[in-house]
Parts: sequence; C-alpha cells; structure tokens
Amino acid sequence: MRGSDEFAYALHRMNEDIKHSASRLEACSNCFEILKDKLDRLCDFITSIENVRQWSLWNHEPNVQEQSRMLRTTAVKALCDLEKYQSRRIHNEETQISEYMQKLSHSVRADVTCMQVTEQSKVVFIGSGALPLSALTIAQESGAEVICLDIDLEAVELGRHTAAMSGLGSRVAFSHKRISELAVAREATHFIIASLVENKLEILEELKRAAHHQAKILIRYGNGLKSLFNFPLEADLSEDWTLDTLRTQGHLYDTIILERAIQLKGV
Repeated sequence: MRGSDEFAYALHRMNEDIKHSASRLEACSNCFEILKDKLDRLCDFITSIENVRQWSLWNHEPNVQEQSRMLRTTAVKALCDLEKYQSRRIHNEETQISEYMQKLSHSVRADVTCMQVTEQSKVVFIGSGALPLSALTIAQESGAEVICLDIDLEAVELGRHTAAMSGLGSRVAFSHKRISELAVAREATHFIIASLVENKLEILEELKRAAHHQAKILIRYGNGLKSLFNFPLEADLSEDWTLDTLRTQGHLYDTIILERAIQLKGV
C-alpha cells in the first residue's frame, strides 16, 4: 500500500469511528464519553508532528483530499451534536456549567487580551453553537456585552438557556439573524468568527458593509492538517485588512485578528 493510501485509510477509519459513535450518542449512558474520546483522538492526530509531516507529503493526493473533506464533515456535525447533548445535560442539572467554563478561561482570556475587550466593549460572536462557552467566558472575564449568532435555531435556544443558567443572561444575547439584519452591528467593537463557521469570506464581505470601520475581527480557522476539524481560511486578505496572526502552536485552530486597512491609513 502506498503512503498516501495508508494516510487516507487512517482518515477513513477515524471518520467511520466518529460517525458510528455519534449515531449512538443518545442510546446509552456512556456514549457521550465514547464520542468525546473519539473527537479527542482526532485532536491528538491533528497536533501530532508526524501526522503534520505526512500531511505535507500527501495532502494533494485525491484520495487524501476526499477523505479529509468527509472526516471534517463528520467531525463538525459530531461536535455540534455533542454540544447540544452537553447543553441539555446542563439544563437537566446533570452537570455544572462552571466546570466547563473553568477549562476554557485560560485560552479565552488570551483572546480577550489580544483584542482589548473591556467592560465597554460590544462583541458579536458568530457561530456560537449550542454550548457557547467561549462567548460566556468572554462576558465573564471582561464584563463586555456579547451577542451570539448561529444559523441553527435549536442551538440558539439551547445557548440562551445555558446563558441564563450561568447567570450571564443579562449580558449575553442570542439571535438567528444575519449580520446585515442585526441592528447593533454598527455599534459592535469586536466580532469573533468561530472555527466551525464555513462561509468566513462571505461573512467578511457582510462585515465590510455592516460593521463600524474601527471594529476588530477575530477569526478562528484551521488550514493544513487542522482543516480536519476546522474550516480553513486560505484567501489573501491583505488588500482590505491588516492582519495580526496570533501564536497558536499546539492549538487545534489558528487565530487571526483583522482591522480595516483603510482605517489604519487614516482615511
């Protein structure tokens, strides 16, 4: 078997394992832990130096590209299902949301610092999901007002309930609207685009028209091997934006902060 075939088969096996575990999420008491373990293994795969090397050798092969797309589709859906499951557990008081938020506080605090989010800030979080821990942690750490957007109506309702249970319901709002339909978009000081948002470039085009020219935009994405669990961002944005890439060595996704280039030129 060629090296590319072996790598593609490894991706195929992970895809099948995650798909099978996700299909049984509601079926048994320990299926949550099983699916979480499968996704954790995918995370370990992504951060492996040897796998990064293998990716650099074989990522242009059609069989590897096809298996990569299939794995990402499966993993993203599985994570969304897992978040909904976790959110329902919190609502049923089977677990404490504070436990989850404590685990996130360190990494999210870094984003808050880099973006200079303060109590006076108004943050729009795009793709917040059913368990919007990053958005809630930002509100908790900075005191900022946060507006969460998601295209999934069920995720919006679950997120709203989770925010209320966390005690942050007065500072974190939820909406199913597009940015262009959001009345507060012009007032927002910061926008965050989640790594699982696929149409990042389309959203950036909306932000050009809807956002204030001084607003900062943080995008989480994953190129290369990280694209197995994140949607990539491979376009050249330097003509319209100034870019500040954050150090994310060992992280599951990459992070970039954008500001309007025309603003920094003093126009």
